[in-house]
Amino acid sequence: MRFDGLALRHWHAQTRPDGILVLTLDRADAPVNAVSQAVLDELDAMLERIVVEPPKALVIHSGKPGGFAPGADVKEFQSFDAKGRIEDVLRRGQAIYQRLACLPLPTVAAIHGHCMGGGAELALACRYRVASSAASTRIALPEIKLGIYPGWGGSVRLPRLIGAAAAMDLMLSGRSVSAKAALAMGLVDKLADPDLLLDVAVHLVGRRVQRPFKTRALAWATNTWAARQILAPMLVKQVARKARKEHYPAPYALIATWQRSGGGMSARLRAEARSVAKLARTDTARNLVRIFFLMDRLKNLGGKDGATKNGGIENVHVVGAGVMGGDIAAWCAFKGFEVTLQDREMRYIEPALQRADALYAKKIKDDTQRTQTRARLRADVGGAGVAKAQLVIEAIFENLQAKQELLAGIEPQLLPEAIVTSNTSSIRLAQIGEKLARPQHLAGLHYFNPVAQMPLVEIVRHPRMDAAIEQRLAAFCRGIDKLPIPVAGTPGFLVNRVLFPYLLEAATAYAEGIPGVAIDKAALRFGMPMGPLELIDTVGLDVGASVVKELAPFLGLEVPAALGAVEPDKRGKKDGQGIYKWENGKAVKPALPAGYSAPDDLEDRLILPLLNEAVAVLHAGVVDDADLLDAGVIFGTGFAPFRGGPITHIRKVGADALIGRLQALQALYGPRFAPRPGWDCPTLR
Repeated sequence: MRFDGLALRHWHAQTRPDGILVLTLDRADAPVNAVSQAVLDELDAMLERIVVEPPKALVIHSGKPGGFAPGADVKEFQSFDAKGRIEDVLRRGQAIYQRLACLPLPTVAAIHGHCMGGGAELALACRYRVASSAASTRIALPEIKLGIYPGWGGSVRLPRLIGAAAAMDLMLSGRSVSAKAALAMGLVDKLADPDLLLDVAVHLVGRRVQRPFKTRALAWATNTWAARQILAPMLVKQVARKARKEHYPAPYALIATWQRSGGGMSARLRAEARSVAKLARTDTARNLVRIFFLMDRLKNLGGKDGATKNGGIENVHVVGAGVMGGDIAAWCAFKGFEVTLQDREMRYIEPALQRADALYAKKIKDDTQRTQTRARLRADVGGAGVAKAQLVIEAIFENLQAKQELLAGIEPQLLPEAIVTSNTSSIRLAQIGEKLARPQHLAGLHYFNPVAQMPLVEIVRHPRMDAAIEQRLAAFCRGIDKLPIPVAGTPGFLVNRVLFPYLLEAATAYAEGIPGVAIDKAALRFGMPMGPLELIDTVGLDVGASVVKELAPFLGLEVPAALGAVEPDKRGKKDGQGIYKWENGKAVKPALPAGYSAPDDLEDRLILPLLNEAVAVLHAGVVDDADLLDAGVIFGTGFAPFRGGPITHIRKVGADALIGRLQALQALYGPRFAPRPGWDCPTLR
């Protein structure tokens, strides 16, 4: 027999009566087919036998119901990085996939569910690809999000399969595409009903389909030397609008390697491996990989086993149909929960339902599915949904007495297992729960605006809260595709408390006469996704002012004029006027005065208050450890991901050096820059 003597744990082989060999990838030690070295070793051994005793054709598919393969085993890559063996691992993976690509027989990948990274590169090494038409089927090469790019031949094969423009779009963005979109661009050759996937794959290798001439011509034309020299500078300009080379070198390295790499397949693969290995050794890549694992940690706070799906929550009742409450309700319904939305009158709920309709129109293309989703969101002026809800979310205005009276009024109607939560951003939960008979069932669920885009939710603790509530809420957050982070119920929690001094210093610098554009540019140079003044306008000057009232006294900071008295019709983006004028959803920023040069210490003035408060937050135990702090600030504020988070950045630069810079600013600008408690913590060294 072809594979006699091979110890195969992760692959199963079956030769059909028609002579077609089917290899099934079913990794034995994991719930998904992450492509490990053991998986590759077994594939390599089988390919050696296949060359000697070739079948009529070869079909590769997955034995996992969830997907084909989610990519390479990132934990293994971390260990190889630590040993300085990344390039060896890349070259070995390339060699195995190239052996598959060079087989003198038809090969096809039968794809169902997720097909990402190293799994997608495995599929690209086959001659044909068939994809399941299921909605869960998504194909991507997302390595750019880890600070590298495809290194097992994907960056070489994809442009020559679908054309350089489409290939670069996929690899530079890291986005996933549906099976239908993959077919349209030539990434797959055929779609199939999930139940018929293997049959269609077998039929395809029997037909030996020729790809359309137009597709083949485009792939050839866009990869010639002349085309690469024309297209590469255009791609660099597109990337530069979104990411700086010194912050994120991977997109630029991908373009440069593709631009200059000619010759045969061996030469192109060598160039790919050298480039990707160099990127893997950068701080950017290591920090982004670390963030990948931090994201996994947050996802798993609700438990890995899924014993209580969504924390036992099926019905959600939201009180308060304003922007936050209405959008929370719409998002929960979008993610499959039955949701009732309550407010004083229907006229307050209608705008929220209209925003929900707009969200669903954007997110859901299938008319039937969109109708079903909308049916899960129901207006409930009378509050009848309280009696059925396992989770109640209070999202009314920030007034302690109003919140206390509301929750005390609905408590007698609640199910015994129901959780009551508040979306408050400033009021202490212990105070809110003073009039409740069961304060142990009260918690905070603090969302961020816009709800549909911001990935983080803070689970706010208080001393009397039942510990089991936290895990149930974490599982619920996982069910709505959000990242939960448990925080102490101190003013500002984690995200607002760390972000506030940064925004306040930006407003102070603006009040001093430093142009807003210069302030925002300084933050962007550091790596923030948006300038602080643009962020204030986006959140709303009125919202900022309300947070100021709570946090400024707590932190001992003064309030600048920009966040003091806010004019009713100049609250920022939502009014079309704030610090900036807004048109078509974008800030209209004036040009800097001719010859203007920003103060040398402007970046430090903005960033050091944020780092200073992060140290204080860690010292005060607002979060459990430094990793959670980094994760929360990155996912909650967009803090320069390539820097790995505030605490990681402090360790990189050096705590003592940063203390010295804070003290220098303190001498110039006053006590707000005094180092906060916690800088002597060993965690920072």
